[in-house]
Amino acid sequence: MIELQPATLLVQLAVGGLAFTWLTTRRRETGLGYGWLMRSIFGLLAAGGAWLGFATDSVPVRDWTAAATATAAAAALAVSVVRRRAGVSGQRERVERRSAEIAEMTGIDREEQRFDRTKAEFPPILDLIAPAVGLIGVVAGGLDAGDPAALAVARTVIGAFFLGAVTDAMLLGHWYLVQPGLARGPLLELVRWTGLLWLPELVVMLWPTGMGSVLSGTIDDGYNGLLGWFWVACVVTTAGLVVLARAALRERFYSAVMAATGLLYLGILTGFGMDLVARVLLDTT
Repeated sequence: MIELQPATLLVQLAVGGLAFTWLTTRRRETGLGYGWLMRSIFGLLAAGGAWLGFATDSVPVRDWTAAATATAAAAALAVSVVRRRAGVSGQRERVERRSAEIAEMTGIDREEQRFDRTKAEFPPILDLIAPAVGLIGVVAGGLDAGDPAALAVARTVIGAFFLGAVTDAMLLGHWYLVQPGLARGPLLELVRWTGLLWLPELVVMLWPTGMGSVLSGTIDDGYNGLLGWFWVACVVTTAGLVVLARAALRERFYSAVMAATGLLYLGILTGFGMDLVARVLLDTT
């Protein structure tokens, strides 16, 4: 039996989300607010995982590393806030370039946003500390989930990154409403990672004892196989939504970003269905 534990799930979401937050912030293109939002959301999830773990069925390594993950995310957030006047290099260059273009066309020299070049920027490497620490807790949660241990750890770790990628992609898509001049590169990267992680996520869920046993009827889902086919629908639909989101982002119009974001919103639902429905059903084996 491989048990689905709510505390482990929260730690998974925190670690995957924070890992892909670093993937985006390292590009130095998104505004500071994006990093603040992501560190706050996933830091709170890590703290919630630690609290839930300590309060229920505690796994000390998982729970203490979850607390450390939340602390590291809070520390990175604090450093970013302290250094906010430096801005972000990519965003700063874009704002200065646009201000220069406006000045050339209108003769009005007005900088849209002031940055202090004498201040040090937030170092993106700090965003790696929290998920690196949290990954230890994810592995510990997988080991505690049951046997076979290798399969349990694989499902837990791959699930963490798969769910983190699709969640971050949806949140970043919404961030374009706040920062409409942002290039599509960061979002394309997250969509690409979601697609790449779809296959290993599918493989570990099919690996025996896996969803193949549910579909064949060896494992009774309690609904005459309906939940097994619902999982299949989630698998196929998730892949389709990723492909459509990627296609939408090829269009030049800004509305294409919003279309991709809507598709990713659905992708979260089907992606979580692909992971959680399988793990709930296999929890009974």
